[in-house]
Amino acid sequence: MAAAVRVIAVAGHSTATASSCLLFKAPFALKRGSNALSFNKGRRLSKRLFSCNAIYNPQFQTKQEGQPETLDYRVFFEDTSGKKISPWHDVPLHLGDGVFSFIVEIPKESSAKMEVATDELYTPIKQDTKKGKLRYYPYNINWNYGLLPQTWEDPSLANSEVEGAFGDNDPVDVVEIGETRRKIGDILKVKPLAALAMIDEGELDWKIVAISLDDPRASLVNDVDDVEKHFPGTLTAIRDWFRDYKIPDGKPANKFGLGNKAANKDYALKVIAETNESWAKLVKRSIPAGELSLL
Repeated sequence: MAAAVRVIAVAGHSTATASSCLLFKAPFALKRGSNALSFNKGRRLSKRLFSCNAIYNPQFQTKQEGQPETLDYRVFFEDTSGKKISPWHDVPLHLGDGVFSFIVEIPKESSAKMEVATDELYTPIKQDTKKGKLRYYPYNINWNYGLLPQTWEDPSLANSEVEGAFGDNDPVDVVEIGETRRKIGDILKVKPLAALAMIDEGELDWKIVAISLDDPRASLVNDVDDVEKHFPGTLTAIRDWFRDYKIPDGKPANKFGLGNKAANKDYALKVIAETNESWAKLVKRSIPAGELSLL
């Protein structure tokens, strides 16, 4: 679907506990005290054609081209008719009642640095490169890692709450703390729990901490304090992992804003709402896209 003819619907905050997926008859139902930073703000909802019959992986499929760990390897996304779609632009962000889509780029306990190719047609997932060579983390990442579709960290927008840092020109990153090792291209339903404001070489690179709804402990965690209670040490481990992973390559440690602490769920929702709004401006061409693909 060309960016020029995409329909972007923005709605107010929804309080319904059950909704029907757009243009599909099958309904889906979704269930709904802190020392962290807090911010309350309503959500902007962006609707696209999708189905929500399963706990994860709505009716999209992935198709691999090339061999893993090669420069040509790509994971494309297709709809049920076999038409290529963009995981960044065409997978819906909002699923209602505080639940969001999360696309896995890097499965936990792996080190190949996979990412959505934001400058390629249909934005497939590929392995990142540097100077023509495939990139790997110096050690495995301990959580499922990926992106929130339909979000964008605007590089022209300075965040006054995070040292005036500008966005990194990418979708918002997610660290999913559930116990299951997922696959590249899996689409999960997650609920946000916290946010870390990483500053990477002067650019703001948000890390939303979330958990998949099908994880056995998902019902136990609903905010940052619950993570500390039921996943003790995890927030510190995430921060330290992303702070230090470039050091083995001779680079300085990354920094974190917001007092070096994880902000709470309300703040994470604020980040998601703002970056979703920036993405909407991007695909409506209200903001120059540069080399980014809008298809």
